Amino acid sequence: MLLIVGTIRLPPDRLDGARPVMRRMVEGSRAEDGCLAYSYAEDVLEPGLIHVKELWQDQPSLDRHFQSRHLADWRAAWPELGIHDRRLVSYEVGAPRET
Repeated sequence: MLLIVGTIRLPPDRLDGARPVMRRMVEGSRAEDGCLAYSYAEDVLEPGLIHVKELWQDQPSLDRHFQSRHLADWRAAWPELGIHDRRLVSYEVGAPRET
């Protein structure tokens, strides 16, 4: 499995316009084969900071995701939304366990 975590930033005054675009991205990603989890979350202390969490079954699933139409649309919207400071890191992880 691959766990991807990180953040993106955008101007806080563009959050309302970004929410529908982010929703399409999240819903499209969650519908993909091999997507086990996909979410964006607004930071409660820093307006405009979005936390990203993705969990993919394997590298081929993630590779297909990179070719998806909703990802291309999401990236095309970045300049208008002011998306910047994208920092995502991928980790290979084993089977989940309760803690």
